[in-house]
Amino acid sequence: MILHRSVSAFRISRTKLLSQFRHSFSYIVDDASLCSVSSDPVGFRLLWLKQPRLRHVRAFGAVGEASGSSGSENDTFFAEERVSWTSLGLSEKVARALTGAGIERPSLVQAACIPSILSGKDVVIAAETGSGKTHGYLVPLIDKLCHANDDSGNTSSGKELTPPRKIFLVLCPNVMLCEQVARMANSLRNDSDDPLLGVAIVGGQQGWPVKKPDIIVSTPAALLNNINPEKQRRLEFLRDVKYVVFDEADMLLCGGFKNQIIRLIDMLRFDEKLLSRTKKSTPERAMDSNDYPLLHIDSLAEEDLPSGSISEGEEDSRDEAVIDDLPGKIEAGSVQRKDRRDWLIARKFYGRSKQYVFVAATLPVNGKKTAGSVLKLKFPEANWVTGNYLHYHNPRMEQRWVEVSADTKVDALIDAVKQGSRSKMLDCGTDVSRTMVFANTVEAAEAVAKVLSTAGIKCYRYHKGSSFSDREKALNDFQEKGGILVCTDAAARGIDIPNVSHVIQADFATSAVDFLHRIGRTARAGKSGLVTSLYTEANRDLVDTVRQAAELGQPVETAFSRKRGFRNKIKKRRNLSNASSVELSARA
Repeated sequence: MILHRSVSAFRISRTKLLSQFRHSFSYIVDDASLCSVSSDPVGFRLLWLKQPRLRHVRAFGAVGEASGSSGSENDTFFAEERVSWTSLGLSEKVARALTGAGIERPSLVQAACIPSILSGKDVVIAAETGSGKTHGYLVPLIDKLCHANDDSGNTSSGKELTPPRKIFLVLCPNVMLCEQVARMANSLRNDSDDPLLGVAIVGGQQGWPVKKPDIIVSTPAALLNNINPEKQRRLEFLRDVKYVVFDEADMLLCGGFKNQIIRLIDMLRFDEKLLSRTKKSTPERAMDSNDYPLLHIDSLAEEDLPSGSISEGEEDSRDEAVIDDLPGKIEAGSVQRKDRRDWLIARKFYGRSKQYVFVAATLPVNGKKTAGSVLKLKFPEANWVTGNYLHYHNPRMEQRWVEVSADTKVDALIDAVKQGSRSKMLDCGTDVSRTMVFANTVEAAEAVAKVLSTAGIKCYRYHKGSSFSDREKALNDFQEKGGILVCTDAAARGIDIPNVSHVIQADFATSAVDFLHRIGRTARAGKSGLVTSLYTEANRDLVDTVRQAAELGQPVETAFSRKRGFRNKIKKRRNLSNASSVELSARA
């Protein structure tokens, strides 16, 4: 009875999986314009987006098969053996750093996105979880920044102007992901075992860095909170940032982060516009730092630089902030307000000085307010790199579906925890078993942990009800020692824990996005994995829909919604069906 009462806290909602697009690693292009930009040793074509209407086209054929004993696993993860880091355009310095970090070969995603980023174009990387996206953007941008630093170091001092500083900015939805990105950047080291570039985190308890780093990793609210109050810092920062990455872009561009991100994009673009026009007006000489236009602007009218209120969206309340608008008006001699929409929507009317990269494991494009639609509007000429199994069931992943009732759910959960992970442990190449058990709420996660503890199964907890330090310790222990991690969707996004052999849904996910991120915690980086989903009679229709979509490869894009869960969508479908039946009966 205690176990049954504990598990009653589970709230299981209907879900609906966004199905697969095409089983081909592709760039998204418009129906009419399909342009080949380069033909390099990698053997793929670079295609870009020019129109809103999208379809998938196969981008390359050679980067698809890897030789070796692991066969089928490598076919879906690694680029073929002849594709090396240097063949993608990276320097020997960065290639050696990757080898030193134990990353000897690029993945398919990395092989596709690295040349695109090195070209200087804006890039959207939409690829399945565990496909190597983080290194896919870190590596080429670090390479470009190292090259720029080396060039500036070789310039003669004399009376020449100091080359402008360049900063690589990474924005993440929470501090935990910021720390993970910083660790990955620091793992790339030179021959003297020093990091290739200096990295600093802004967020949580860490404020603005005293020393000037090359890479800043921050949450949106923490960044705005640190640059807005101090004008000189804000202006120098806007001038110095040359590369901007939005990690987990679909989350940042929607919901509680949207106002913050749009605000930052508008600030960065306004800086580009002013700088471009100032350079055009003084082409005969290099622009001194004192000529930088924003330094001479005491104020900017609100209508020139739109602002949005900061919405609460951070995991950690310390990152919450209310950002004051950039005040004032433009002085005489500086850029006057006109054609405001050209910098809000596209940058083709003025010179580029910054590169933008958007990264996501789920990126809906249907509907005007989805993340994909926002990107198509604001960055219409960006290169889109799409993974083989974006919104697909990963072929390296085995899925088990277990229907349960109130009387059988506890036993089914305990049985799944005890048996499922062992069967896949060796397939993951490790003698340590790691299982993640997902629940929909903090209360449900605590109930699951209580059920497992009562059954004599030790587990770690990871959810927003725990302190940041407790969550960090739980992740570290889980990664080092293995075992069971009971968590909410706070652990479903971006967190890279190698060799998770088993994912269990004690509660069925409430949205397609959450479902895809949950199951994406296993079968990562070419490994195999197991997913066990417990569902009730109330979820049966949904599960049938999800399984059928996986078997037939049919897209279910309407499931991609943050405002409406699976339950409402199926309910709406039933209501429409019933209404049609009533209408037909009335006509008869």
